[in-house]
Amino acid sequence: MASERPDRSDALVRLGDLLRADHKLPEALTAYNQAIERLGGRPNGGDWFLYYARATVQDQMGHWPEAESDLLRALQLQPNQPGILNYLGYAWSEKGVKLDQARQLLEQAVKLRPNDGAIIDSLGWAKYRAGDIPGAVDLLERAAELKSRDPAINDHLGDAYWATGRRLEAHYQWQRAARENPDDSLKAALDEKLKRDPAAPR
Repeated sequence: MASERPDRSDALVRLGDLLRADHKLPEALTAYNQAIERLGGRPNGGDWFLYYARATVQDQMGHWPEAESDLLRALQLQPNQPGILNYLGYAWSEKGVKLDQARQLLEQAVKLRPNDGAIIDSLGWAKYRAGDIPGAVDLLERAAELKSRDPAINDHLGDAYWATGRRLEAHYQWQRAARENPDDSLKAALDEKLKRDPAAPR
């Protein structure tokens, strides 16, 4: 279809989505690159998802500067898209950079989706990374209520509890996270955290 309609990008976008879902990242990146080339440098607001999708592939491939550039382009095309705001804000928080900007993006996302547990978790994590532990606990507890079986949220809440000295509660949250089929990276991190002695002096 992409060959038959060289003036259109939609078939390439769909191909990229299928390859991305199948974890064929280089091939997905090629499809997205070709789709963006067909825009002729004139994307419109509806093309935000193409840049967002390519950013997620770039990020997974370890190409963060390129991913960040695509996310900023997507945000320029659709400034109030919660998914973009959340992804970019969380990524900056996780990397410990642009923390004020990250918080602002995530606060905007929460206003747009006030009952989205994943977005509330991102804002809570941004506050944690910035050193606002009480603010982080409040948000992460709310996120855990909304998405009680999300291992990443339980892990974040455990970290925040540990930082406030609520060590038994931290262990409980980490144990919950470990039971919810976390990915290999998170599972390894949880295994290490659960070795900590909650009764040890601070």
